[in-house]
Amino acid sequence: MPELQGELGAARVVAPATHDTGSAIVATPSRLSDSWGYISSGTWSLVGLELSRPVMTPEALAANWTNEGGVFGTTRFLKNVMGLWLLQECQRRWARDGRARDYDTLLADVDGVPPLAALIDPDDPRFLAPEDMPVAINAYLQEHGQTPLSAPAAFARCIMESLVLRYREVFQQIRGLTGNIINEVHVLGGGARNARLNQWLADALDMPVIAGPYEATALGNALMQLVGLGELRGLEEVRIIAQNVPTQVYSPRTAHRAAWNEAAQRFSAMTALRGL
Repeated sequence: MPELQGELGAARVVAPATHDTGSAIVATPSRLSDSWGYISSGTWSLVGLELSRPVMTPEALAANWTNEGGVFGTTRFLKNVMGLWLLQECQRRWARDGRARDYDTLLADVDGVPPLAALIDPDDPRFLAPEDMPVAINAYLQEHGQTPLSAPAAFARCIMESLVLRYREVFQQIRGLTGNIINEVHVLGGGARNARLNQWLADALDMPVIAGPYEATALGNALMQLVGLGELRGLEEVRIIAQNVPTQVYSPRTAHRAAWNEAAQRFSAMTALRGL
């Protein structure tokens, strides 16, 4: 840093939370002290919570959880989960086949598909880099006694509902590994724009989901620069600023609770075969 500052002259150089997820978590607009979780949502998902110290237990290690250093001595206790990569790869394949769909139109068409009819394990290794994502999804469905899909909207619904159930499963692991009770979940990044995904997440978790800020990484980076320049003091002041950014709150709908609970049982039976 001193060498860089010398090269730039009088410019001050500030080191923020240099990992993109680290900066995004800085900008979480929670008003709760410690009972909130987060999903940094985009192509991939990082699901976890902010702690004052790392979780160094054999159980956390065996379950493949990560402790990442955060600002002001915090720890991001998280798990990497598949994200909207699944849908992005489906769209890439459909475009190649001349079946391209506008993203907003595709999501609107999802409403015409029966809910929770087809489920996959998003973290199955076959979905990391398949040549043809729709074919890979249908192969998984057939192996697990489910009907293959054809309509793009059916694939989209399957992917998003399966992601929601995986997020739910991960948050349940958090309670078992840390004892922490989560009362709200913050969805940060580009995935926070997906209203259906966020509403379904609120329904499945039976708790409020707060979506936004969408550009959480950029905001968190800027806020930590203000800390470095002496304009803000501590994480509490940083979060007060973050709370002024527009967000969307999704409240759980009790009428949908039983359906999600039943689907979660089916989902757990599939993921138990893989473990973690």
